[in-house]
Amino acid sequence: MNRNKGKLLLGLILVFSMVMSACTGGGKDGGKDGDIVTITHYTIDSPDRTFVEKLIPDFEAKHPNIKVKVTKAPYEQFDSKLQSAIAAKNAPDVTSHWGYGGFMEYYNKGMLMDLSPYLTDFKASDYNIPEDVMNIYKVDGKTYGIPVNSYVTVMLYNKDLFDKAGLPYPPSDYEDKSWTFDKMVEYAKALTVDSKNLNEAQYGVDFGFGERDQRPQYFGGNVYSDDTWTNGGKPSEINLTKPEVVEAFKKVYGLIYDQKVSPTPAFSKSVSGQFGDPFLSGKIGMSVVGSWSLAASSDFSFNVGVAAVPQGPNEKVRSVLYVDPLFVLKDSKHPKEALEWIEYLVTAEVQEKSIELSGGNPPVNQQAAEKYYSNFEGIDPEHIKQVFDGAYKYGFESYNHLISNYSQINELFINELASVENGDKKVEDVLPVIETKLKALLERLNK
Repeated sequence: MNRNKGKLLLGLILVFSMVMSACTGGGKDGGKDGDIVTITHYTIDSPDRTFVEKLIPDFEAKHPNIKVKVTKAPYEQFDSKLQSAIAAKNAPDVTSHWGYGGFMEYYNKGMLMDLSPYLTDFKASDYNIPEDVMNIYKVDGKTYGIPVNSYVTVMLYNKDLFDKAGLPYPPSDYEDKSWTFDKMVEYAKALTVDSKNLNEAQYGVDFGFGERDQRPQYFGGNVYSDDTWTNGGKPSEINLTKPEVVEAFKKVYGLIYDQKVSPTPAFSKSVSGQFGDPFLSGKIGMSVVGSWSLAASSDFSFNVGVAAVPQGPNEKVRSVLYVDPLFVLKDSKHPKEALEWIEYLVTAEVQEKSIELSGGNPPVNQQAAEKYYSNFEGIDPEHIKQVFDGAYKYGFESYNHLISNYSQINELFINELASVENGDKKVEDVLPVIETKLKALLERLNK
């Protein structure tokens, strides 16, 4: 064979091979049809979040062109590591507001992709997601998140302590108007043993309604102006020194130092143990807390029930809603594939599977809800259903999801209210200081 002709033939073969490799994707990541794409799911390094790793083989079998990689960080480092990844142009594709920051903070920082162009065939009803839940993550008609889990505020109560005190169990029905805040305090007094002896001491109620700045809402006070909920989570006014807000905080901390029916921070810390929840110690009669605490029900050394949050002065709000969405970050190169992963996670079948794998994450897909209600041994499923139904009816989304720059706001409240929680200062002396500092902080952050 002529050497030049041989070289020409070899060249044609190489070119043909390169073309065929490009058409088939060559096994490498890419974004063209037929290519294998890798998307990254960033989450908290805890079992109730990392369980998604166990779902990946099934998803990849059904979506052979998509690979899913899970990256994780401890809760305390979640936000900082996410910001570092974005700054380094190495952002994950899918995540949620699982750190201190929330949806509005992410939105206002321009971190989130508008999913609307990719959702032309997506209907919330196909995934049994209530429209009002879906609307939480819409801004100006554009969708920035798909709800995946839906937590609420519940009241857990220690049946053994109730039996010992001869008290009837609190109702799970939100429409039972006899169950009020004052009635809860009455029960709490009967359940409290005020003693300096740690072995003897116990308290009637631990009132953990939302974050500190949201608690006045339960009593009819609003720390932030109403425009906060319509202008991107940026309040134009702060109301910390208004009488109704001051009185609300007095009610909250009065449970500790006036009524003496709630544990001090020192007591809670001393009995919390490895789980960080004083209710698990068996020394708390009632605990108003996020429904994620139900997942620890197998760790309780006593019989537990679930009840409605009692009716307070605000007839419209009795529960804080914690709806966790999944976002696609704006820098994602594979939004279509990222959405396929999210849509897979909110199907009824996978949501049911996720309940077991996560230890009890509440599904947003209502078709899977019945399995969730039956997931907690020793707790009546009908009671859990009643509590969730009532919480949705009388609920308000968590402030940390709706207020911009919330991580810094929350840190301010934690630091400044510590002296009140420890009994060193009075509410009315501390709130003006917080208001001044908060106004300065928001003026700087919301320019």
